[in-house]
Amino acid sequence: MTVQDNMVVQFHYTLKDEQGDVLESNIGLEPVAYLHGHDNMMPGIEKALEGKAVGDKLSVTPDPVDTYGEVIENAVQRVPVKHLMGAKVWKPGMAAMVHTDQGQRQVTVVKVGKFMADIDINHPLAGRALTFDLEVTGIREATDEEIAHGHAHGVGGHHHG
Repeated sequence: MTVQDNMVVQFHYTLKDEQGDVLESNIGLEPVAYLHGHDNMMPGIEKALEGKAVGDKLSVTPDPVDTYGEVIENAVQRVPVKHLMGAKVWKPGMAAMVHTDQGQRQVTVVKVGKFMADIDINHPLAGRALTFDLEVTGIREATDEEIAHGHAHGVGGHHHG
């Protein structure tokens, strides 16, 4: 069985910066699970995993446009401080989460006042050529319900509460 559309894929990853330093990893934790071919995963990762089998290990450095996106110039927006999630006291340079029409988004605080904050909506890792070490840990056919919902359920996937 190999990774293809309408399969639920589980994988472990280690994300490294341009110098090879580890930024994040889920080794030793639950694997990430996603429904392949339904825009649930970065295009650069989905392309790399296409056709792979359980146990396959690979290292890829996708173009930034296929991971966290290119840097958008003049991407600063003003929002109420109460909309920032992740800390009680905000300082420039801190990462925050905000709710958007496209779901939660990680942003960077540029300037903060008493009630309003200026945020850079670029992902903190936008525009960077990052390396992903990947290991496929599971592949199964998606259920009809998962295909209808457009995402994986169960371990590492989406939970309906």
